[in-house]
Amino acid sequence: MDRVKSSMQQVPNAIPKVIRRTGGANSLELEKENFERGQAVSINKAINTQEVAVKEKHARTCILGTHHEKGAHTFWTAVNRLPLSSNAVLCWKFCHVFHKLLRDGHPNVIKDSMRNKADLTDMSRMWGHLSEGYGKLCSIYLKLLITKMEFHIKNPRFPGNLQMSNRQLDEAGENDVNNFFQLTVEMFDYLECELNLFLGVFSSLDMSRSVSVTAAGQCRLAPLIQVILDCSHLYDYTVKLLFKLHSCLPADTLQGHRDRFQEQFKKLKSLFYRSSNLQYFKRLIQIPQLPENPPNFLRASALSEHISPVVVIPAESSSPESEHVVETDDLVDTDIPVLPAALETKFDDLFGTSAAIDPFNFNSQNGMRKDDKDRLIEQLTREIQALKDELESFRLESGRLCQALRGRVNELEAELAEQSHLRLQAAGESEFLKAELDDLRRVREDTEKEQRSLTEIERKAQANEQRYTKLKEKYTELVQSHADLLRKNAEVTRQMTVARAAQDEVEAVRKEMQEKVKAAQEASDRQEKEQLEQLQELQRELVSTRVELDSLKTTMASSQQSSEALGTQLAALASEKAELVQSLSKVETELVVQGQELERVKSSLATERENGVKTAEALQNQLNEKESREQALESQLVAARWSSLQAAVEEAEKIIRDSLAQIDNPAHISSTSSADYLASRCQASLNCIDRLHSAREAFIADNTDVSELVRAVTQCGHLVGDAIVQGSATSHMVPVEQADALSESVKLCGTEALALLGQLKQRDSLAAADKSKLKAALEAILATAEKLRPRGLELQQGELGDLVEQEMAATSAAVESAAARIEEMLNKSRAVDTGIKMEVNERILASCTELMQAIKELILSSKDLQRDIVESGRGAASMKEFYAKNSRWTEGLISASKAVGWGATVMVDAADLVVQGKGKFEELMVCSHEIAASTAQLVAASRVKADKGSANLQRLQQASRGVTQATAVVVASTKSGKSQIEETDTMDFSSMTLTQIKRQEMDAQVLVLELETRLQKERERLGELRKKHYELAGVAEGWGEDEEGTG
Repeated sequence: MDRVKSSMQQVPNAIPKVIRRTGGANSLELEKENFERGQAVSINKAINTQEVAVKEKHARTCILGTHHEKGAHTFWTAVNRLPLSSNAVLCWKFCHVFHKLLRDGHPNVIKDSMRNKADLTDMSRMWGHLSEGYGKLCSIYLKLLITKMEFHIKNPRFPGNLQMSNRQLDEAGENDVNNFFQLTVEMFDYLECELNLFLGVFSSLDMSRSVSVTAAGQCRLAPLIQVILDCSHLYDYTVKLLFKLHSCLPADTLQGHRDRFQEQFKKLKSLFYRSSNLQYFKRLIQIPQLPENPPNFLRASALSEHISPVVVIPAESSSPESEHVVETDDLVDTDIPVLPAALETKFDDLFGTSAAIDPFNFNSQNGMRKDDKDRLIEQLTREIQALKDELESFRLESGRLCQALRGRVNELEAELAEQSHLRLQAAGESEFLKAELDDLRRVREDTEKEQRSLTEIERKAQANEQRYTKLKEKYTELVQSHADLLRKNAEVTRQMTVARAAQDEVEAVRKEMQEKVKAAQEASDRQEKEQLEQLQELQRELVSTRVELDSLKTTMASSQQSSEALGTQLAALASEKAELVQSLSKVETELVVQGQELERVKSSLATERENGVKTAEALQNQLNEKESREQALESQLVAARWSSLQAAVEEAEKIIRDSLAQIDNPAHISSTSSADYLASRCQASLNCIDRLHSAREAFIADNTDVSELVRAVTQCGHLVGDAIVQGSATSHMVPVEQADALSESVKLCGTEALALLGQLKQRDSLAAADKSKLKAALEAILATAEKLRPRGLELQQGELGDLVEQEMAATSAAVESAAARIEEMLNKSRAVDTGIKMEVNERILASCTELMQAIKELILSSKDLQRDIVESGRGAASMKEFYAKNSRWTEGLISASKAVGWGATVMVDAADLVVQGKGKFEELMVCSHEIAASTAQLVAASRVKADKGSANLQRLQQASRGVTQATAVVVASTKSGKSQIEETDTMDFSSMTLTQIKRQEMDAQVLVLELETRLQKERERLGELRKKHYELAGVAEGWGEDEEGTG
């Protein structure tokens, strides 16, 4: 009160000096100079090295200054002169003031401050080297401020104080679920930085003492008021955005968002609770309490239960010092002291304006004595004091009521907004559900139609199948009957041939008998004529000579005897002729019967043949119809395959165009990447291009399978797009010339990728698609990345630890490649081979595939066991030091891994030759045994330093047994296949002569002797090779050292 009285006596009217605004350039310059001087004074008073909280009036003056000049140029001009890097308390108070400016200052403060982002980043990195005190807090606070600036630059719709309505929040996402998804991630990052500062401040305080009432404690706690205000809004917006995302996306997609929200919810609830118990915050801010459990985003109605947290700052306690600042439209000279306005008002209300000039001058009042005046003054003073107390109590009570009513109004407004939002959301969901219900109804109707059509098609197909089965059975019966008829026809033909032969023979006999009879008749006729002539001659001679009568009688008697003999012969011939005629008639009768039977068989055969032809024609028509349907289905399938390929190519083009668009995106300028990661992305892209080329060739050769080409196109689009983005990000970290060259290479890569995809999208240009240009562009980027890689990485690549990982990865890749080749060989064998050969190839390749799966399981178990060995504490503290210390054991692992990968590759080559018919089954069996030996070597090398009771060791041994069993299966299937092939090629010696068989026997004996000699030599050579391999493997894997250590 003494100080107030003295100030009142010195300045009677207590009116501050105000710089008048007059016209002219001099007045404007003077006004600007006074403004800058006042801002500098306020900034220096607010940001100093004293470990006390920033005074509210100085911070408010800085905030008003930003609104006056519509920016933060004056603020940064003054701040750049301060030694922020040399004093941690000074930097901490700067962060507090700067946070206030970002929240309550002019919107251009964020844009003007982005120019100093690099300096703030360097300062944060510098203070981060300190592990305690204000240094660590400054580093965390600077990271928070940088994150806040970047968030508001990316999302300009959000004001600095983060106060937005639900409609403005929806507009910020532009009704795009992708924007809402990205915005939620950015808010998670923002809130994470706020919570880190919260935790950092609390961890730096000694909570066992009342630190909130000390100046040092208040200096650290004061910035948390701004953090609490930000956290309340960020928590509210995050909850609303997550409910919106769950209404649009599947729950599994947002599992990561829910986990992150749960973690931040627990931290924020704990920090709000701890802050509300501090005495310092109780008179400055009312901290809301979060619900007991986080919201259930899987239940849409839970949004109605969400209450937005409201932070209330009491009007009567706006600053720790409870100071009042006079705000006018003109600039005020802050060097002149200002009386408290409340005290001046009280004097004016009590004693009037004249009393304010001389408040204790009562000498001018006449007619009253001094004692009466004193008593009156005391009485009035007591009444005034009573009125002041009553007025103060009324004021406090009305303030509390107003504050409570404001809080209630805010709660009701928030609840009303939430109800409106829920109503709109419910209406939207209702419309969406109606549309979805209509779609489901249409889909159900289409599905029912398709089901009915499918049932009808299946029924028709089943009927056709049954008809086809019946026709097939009928056709089989016809074929069987046709075969029977053919056999009967052959038998009848044979019988007819025999009958015809007999008939011809009878005909020949008959002709011969007829000729004999004719010759006998002619002989008898000649004899009769001769006899008649002789009789005539005898009669003529009888008359002439009787001397010859005796001779004539003798001759006549002899002629009669010969006549009788001839008659006997004629009778015998006649009887024989009758028998021949009778037998001939019988044969003719039989021939007639057989001819009738033959005609009947021919007619039935013709009838059956006609029926068979008709049935065959009907079957052929059905087959033609089935082939036409299959061709139509095949054309539809080809169109579907091509459409899927075009969709995949278009999606890949979108990805690459989006990646090219990111290069010119201003928000992408802050993205950075390393040359090492860029090199890995380029290498992956090159490998994917090779796979794409192989898939394209396979699709051109056989267009029935487009899945591999679709996968290759999609993967190529993602990898090339990633390489483009990473190349652009890497160019931000290199010098300008190299950055320009890298940017041009990246753009050229994108152009070539789009050109290649354009060729793949057209059927005419698919076969002529050229990958060389795109591959050259990627190789150029890879070469640039190799040049930009730090030299230290090249030296680290030779370390044993990295070499072990590389060899294990190479072995896994070799096994994967072998399995893929076996699958490819199996498909080719199914397409080319048939019969026993296809069965043998399928059995051998299936056993090889099982062996590759067992080897893959063995490699995974070996990796797990190696990780247990390193993590169990044997050896050095890190993996690389452990491998370096146990170099012999590490080299043994590398050797065993190489042997497994080499064996898998050789076995696949041998299997390929066997399937093609160019290889030997023995080579495949030897490769299988070699793989079993290599896996045993890998198990032995891994088991040397493992604990006997390790679970991963048991898994490794089990996997080793699985490899052994799979190897046995390969050998057994190979032997079985060999025996089946050899059985088909049976030896046939039926056409060989005795000399040829003897020659072959001698050659076989010579070959047996040669093979036995060669077998003996090869066995000796194999023994020497195994001895040498055992010696080299023992030296490489350190078996001698282990034996010495155990001995």
